[in-house]
Amino acid sequence: MKTERVSARSDAEVRQAVAGFAHPIIKQGVLQLLTSFGPFVAACVAMYLVFPISYPLTFALAIPTGVLLVRVFIIQHDCGHGSFFASKRANAIVGELCSVITLTPFTNWARQHSMHHSNWNNLDRRKGSDLYSACLTVHEYRKLTRWKRTLYRVPRHPLVANLLLPPLVFLVLYRLPFGTPRSWKRERRSVWLTNTALAVMFGTLALLLGWREVLLVHLPIMVVASIVGVWLFSLQHRFETTHWTRKADWNPSDASMLGSSWFALPGILHWLTGNIGFHHIHHLNTRVPSYQLSAAHETVQVLRPIQPLTLLGGLRAPWLTLWDEASGRLVRFRDC
Repeated sequence: MKTERVSARSDAEVRQAVAGFAHPIIKQGVLQLLTSFGPFVAACVAMYLVFPISYPLTFALAIPTGVLLVRVFIIQHDCGHGSFFASKRANAIVGELCSVITLTPFTNWARQHSMHHSNWNNLDRRKGSDLYSACLTVHEYRKLTRWKRTLYRVPRHPLVANLLLPPLVFLVLYRLPFGTPRSWKRERRSVWLTNTALAVMFGTLALLLGWREVLLVHLPIMVVASIVGVWLFSLQHRFETTHWTRKADWNPSDASMLGSSWFALPGILHWLTGNIGFHHIHHLNTRVPSYQLSAAHETVQVLRPIQPLTLLGGLRAPWLTLWDEASGRLVRFRDC
């Protein structure tokens, strides 16, 4: 069932309410840094300490460590939006620092991500969108040849899209410079500087601790973090009750509240994932820092309540791959 468009007054009230949280708080930002980098570094140290005793235990520790890395990535995400600190310079410095931990070039990724915020859930502006936040319509899919359907389906199979591709993206794709001609020089520099910093960091660790130990500790961490992070990103706009429209009917408020998810996670998981589950609030106003999203959500929920995406719904979401304009919902390949 489609949710009706809210009145202009309600729309303005919601935006005004969210704007009240779009102010960085330096003490909160510093606390977030300490409670993100601190536990992550401590978890890495624990993995190295356990390594000579039991690698299965070391490997098991990669799961919570990888999730902690997702929390670090959310800080980088905030810095890319200029929302983590009030200072542009502070955001740039912290964002670059995070990029060495997340293996994601700060400037390059921030520019790519800004494109997502200009065309989400708009069926007429999908050019350049990634396979996780956009899709073909059922009509468009049916017009493809059998071979093109196969090419479209393979990378979107949940096992491929959510398990195989994420590590390749972070470990391989982000090592390569890409961008528009206008931003090429700055983004290429960002990629090479990140790669250089990674070579120095991991090279030093390898000299001190051994290359085998470094590989067997940090590779599973990155695999876990990339899989969890990409899964979270994929269900931010592709879930059972999402709302996609053509350009003529598209507006940012509805696209935020109806087309972006509120992923209702347990409190500890919201903390670990930097509150990115309140993604509808993030799209309403990208200047709201992650540590303010929960409070902003509580305020907005009173003015314009929406239904949450449950954990079970989040597990089903990767199978939703095509937009059915006739029924106004996402469907699976086998449904068309």
